[in-house]
Amino acid sequence: MTTTKSVHRALAILNLPKIVAAIITAAQAIVTAMTNNAKFASPMPALSVVNAAIVALQIAEAAAIARTKGAVTARNDRKAQLIALLQQLRTYVQTVADTDPENSAAIIQSAGFAVKKTPLHKPRVFSVVQGAVSGTAKVIVPSAGHRASYDWEYSIDGGKTWVSLPSTLQAKTSITGVAQGATVQVRYRAITKAGIADWSQPVSLFMK
Repeated sequence: MTTTKSVHRALAILNLPKIVAAIITAAQAIVTAMTNNAKFASPMPALSVVNAAIVALQIAEAAAIARTKGAVTARNDRKAQLIALLQQLRTYVQTVADTDPENSAAIIQSAGFAVKKTPLHKPRVFSVVQGAVSGTAKVIVPSAGHRASYDWEYSIDGGKTWVSLPSTLQAKTSITGVAQGATVQVRYRAITKAGIADWSQPVSLFMK
């Protein structure tokens, strides 16, 4: 038996091309996608500011193509400014998406940004699962720290009597020799520098 599952958080990413003209096109697509988008009431920075930076880069790029003196340096400065604004906008979009995790990917995509899904692992919880061999079980619990040890007990009579297992330095153990069809209850306690914890609430598993 286990009570945890993997949760995925959709992440907005700014996957810009290297060519300036393509950067401009990508930035325009983001501004277009976010304009009048009900999901983004108050973009930060304002879309007008981002659009002005796009126009400034367009002008600077034209000057660089014409080989105007000093134009390449100016163009690069304008490009860096636009990218910085887009990064800020990405952060804003991420903040909005995080308020609705189930729909976060769709929210990010509606803003014109790409999505990267990464597993967000919740802390490991107390779980007892069937072992590979009949009559065995694997037990895993949250870590109590690097120098912790763990005491284990199990019961097959509903908690009337408890059988001790060897203590471990790892946050896991195994149970063997339980009859098929029995319900085994398992509990543990962690021992750390702070002292000995109380016995946990038991977790049950029907043995197959």
